[in-house]
Amino acid sequence: MTGEAVAHARAKFACPACGGEAVWNPAKQALGCPFCGTVSPARIDAARAIVEHDLVAALHTLPDSSRGFLAEARQVRCQSCNAISMLDPKRQAQNCPFCGSAQLVPYTETKPALRPESVLPFHVDESAAREGIRRWYARLWLAPSALKKRALTDTVRGVYLPYWTFDAHVEADWTAEAGHYYYETQTVYVNGQPRTQQVRKVRFVPAAGHVTHFFDDDLVCASVGVQPPLIRGVEPFPTKELKPYDAAYVAGWVVERYQIDLVGAAQRARADMDAKLAMLCGAQVPGDTYRNLAVHPDYSQQTFKHVLAPVWLLQYSYGARSFQCVMNGVTGALAGQYPKSPWKIALIVLVVIVVVLIALSGQK
Repeated sequence: MTGEAVAHARAKFACPACGGEAVWNPAKQALGCPFCGTVSPARIDAARAIVEHDLVAALHTLPDSSRGFLAEARQVRCQSCNAISMLDPKRQAQNCPFCGSAQLVPYTETKPALRPESVLPFHVDESAAREGIRRWYARLWLAPSALKKRALTDTVRGVYLPYWTFDAHVEADWTAEAGHYYYETQTVYVNGQPRTQQVRKVRFVPAAGHVTHFFDDDLVCASVGVQPPLIRGVEPFPTKELKPYDAAYVAGWVVERYQIDLVGAAQRARADMDAKLAMLCGAQVPGDTYRNLAVHPDYSQQTFKHVLAPVWLLQYSYGARSFQCVMNGVTGALAGQYPKSPWKIALIVLVVIVVVLIALSGQK
């Protein structure tokens, strides 16, 4: 990035009233000064088209002009979880926003990362995120009672996670053996007495068909800081609301640098598409069941984007264990981990035992 561009970015985000640095405000959906509350008059470039890049061509070569974030940033790597965070150069990070570790070291990349070309700005502000987490804590019946107090004391951090999105058109022929249920009457003997019963059988016949499908914005998360099951728990992100990337949207926020590159993400996307395609083909097989499904796909019009998606993160410890809670910064969907109280689990087991004993005694 040129020095002229850095100077422009700094001037763009300066508060016109007090000179402080404006940051993206989810509640106001605008740049605002966190010190005096003044809304910045800076214009955000939202007129540019969001480009879908040809995947096959990109896997061969990517121009250097598509790299860099068009804003000055300091990168640090967490030695505990390996997440790479991009911070404002003036910000002194004390702890990793993903795992809470203080083991942060400067990170210097050999080649600048691909620049995201679109972003989903935060819509859920910190107060709403805290309220959502508080309600989540309140529903955790199996959690220790002391845990619920954390909703008011733990640090909640807003982070932009790196994502790749993939589009593809697919034409797929499939073959399978379609199974049709039928029933035969059989005679069995119970205590020496004959009894008839219906036994289900399956008749398999050859079947074939064709599926046409378009995969639109198939998401692959490139974060290593957030645990995959939690990410899946707060997806999907509304990609139809993506905005052309402007540094204003990430001003004042932590951005995680992707560590799953385009090649790795494309492989994951293809595996995900293949699995979904198999389900689509399986749904076309006539009859009641099927076996030996074979799918022969032909992918075309394969494109990709690198985007940023917002989440609120809560990393906390209980005893010797660490737990993570994630909230979608646009939809408010929440997924989290929490410790279970052994006393409450024992109580449930005791209640089940009592119910079973009562049921058994009633049968005598």
